[in-house]
Amino acid sequence: MFSTHMDTVRRWTHQSTMKLSIVGRNEAEKKIKKYDRIVAARAMEQFPNHELEYVVDDYYDVTDFSEDDDDDVSPSIDDDSMDSDFEDDLGLSNAKTDTSALEARNGKDIQGIPWERLNFTRDKYRESRLKQYKNYESLSASRQHLHKECKEVEKGYSFYDFQFNTRLVKSTIVHFQLRNLLWATSKHDVYLMQNYSLMHWSPMLRRGKEVLNVAKPITPTLKYPGCLAQPLSRVQISTMTVKDNLMVAGGFQGELICKYLDQPGVAFCTKITTDENAITNAVDIYNNPSGAIRVMTANNDTQVRVMDAVKFSCLNCFTFPWSVNNTSVSPDGKMLAVLGDSPECLIADAQSGKVLSNLKGHLDYSFASAWHPDGRILATGNQDTTCRLWDIRNLSESLVVLKGRMGAIRTIRFTSDGRFMAMAEPADFVHVFDTKSDYSTGQEIDLFGEIAGISFSPDTEALFVGVADRTYGSLLEFNRRRYDHHFDFVF
Repeated sequence: MFSTHMDTVRRWTHQSTMKLSIVGRNEAEKKIKKYDRIVAARAMEQFPNHELEYVVDDYYDVTDFSEDDDDDVSPSIDDDSMDSDFEDDLGLSNAKTDTSALEARNGKDIQGIPWERLNFTRDKYRESRLKQYKNYESLSASRQHLHKECKEVEKGYSFYDFQFNTRLVKSTIVHFQLRNLLWATSKHDVYLMQNYSLMHWSPMLRRGKEVLNVAKPITPTLKYPGCLAQPLSRVQISTMTVKDNLMVAGGFQGELICKYLDQPGVAFCTKITTDENAITNAVDIYNNPSGAIRVMTANNDTQVRVMDAVKFSCLNCFTFPWSVNNTSVSPDGKMLAVLGDSPECLIADAQSGKVLSNLKGHLDYSFASAWHPDGRILATGNQDTTCRLWDIRNLSESLVVLKGRMGAIRTIRFTSDGRFMAMAEPADFVHVFDTKSDYSTGQEIDLFGEIAGISFSPDTEALFVGVADRTYGSLLEFNRRRYDHHFDFVF
């Protein structure tokens, strides 16, 4: 992962563009890209991270589709009033900007983008994005032969149907490479990061509620002799997870926040590292082989920490050769997948941290992983735009290689029954694969905007997608299609 200084640069240079919508940010991006990034890096090292809000990828340099060709547009970093050229007439806080399944069937865009008012069609805009999107790469290894490894997938299936899109809550992103910022604990309960608030959305009531405000001072309620808890304030949430009744969030300066959803306040919070490059890249909640609940953190300081979920004391600390961007523990709690600033992914013993296997095949840094519920298949997502599937019984080479459309694979999820796997790119595309077809059939969810996270509900009935965008940021809900236990092919 980038150093703290480079993170600071990205956070400054892209602040303006994140405040614009997908159809209005092009001029601002063109202006920003006139500046040499290296010079900007040296000049911007003085800017502290806590003053900045968003970071997104180096992606678009598309044709200007704006109706307003005013070359004097110069968005201010602190100007929240800078909106899209096509701000909704109804206002962003009005529920009428939401989109239902019925409205979508009648022709309304699922995100509410008013294509009929623009000077270009949706297809034209998609064509331009595909041609000119620039995927971020940390390593410059040749990708020339990568496509030959990738499985040919029959697309066009509809495993999950669009159900609802709301703009009453909208995801926000702190670091452009970290996208685990949305979790569903049931089909009626979704948690997401919105600015400095951890929000709960009820799809049934269609109502959002703030669960925790991390801009304000946070004082932990858990106190005992030797407790490492300490007050925090103005935390920029870089990653989060929710399981059952426990919410865990990590911060841009190495913070960790643990909250029980049925209790007021925060049970535990602290800075788990004082390293200068301390971003908490991933957090995980899992059960060890004896059934005890554990919290795991992965940080840019190359360390993985294991904590108990009662007193939140540190039980183990494993050190690896590079910054750790993501970890995931196998369903039986015995094996640990470790991914980071290396093309290789590691399988380690979850109790000791001892490396058991090296997974070779990716060409860049990895940021996502997930285990199939049966514990035999591990999926890893990489900036080389692929997801590799590994059979734990034979790790000498990947079993299947799946490719995205235009960007890195930054989030991966399996349904709890193991039937489907979803992977999300940084922007625009979520792919859902039928595991029973050996991943040879898939659904492509095509949208516009940065993807902050995806999550299946535990009962597999719903898939949620968080979109970060100044105007069209939203939460999309898709429902599992169940027609005579088969899935229709959409032509």
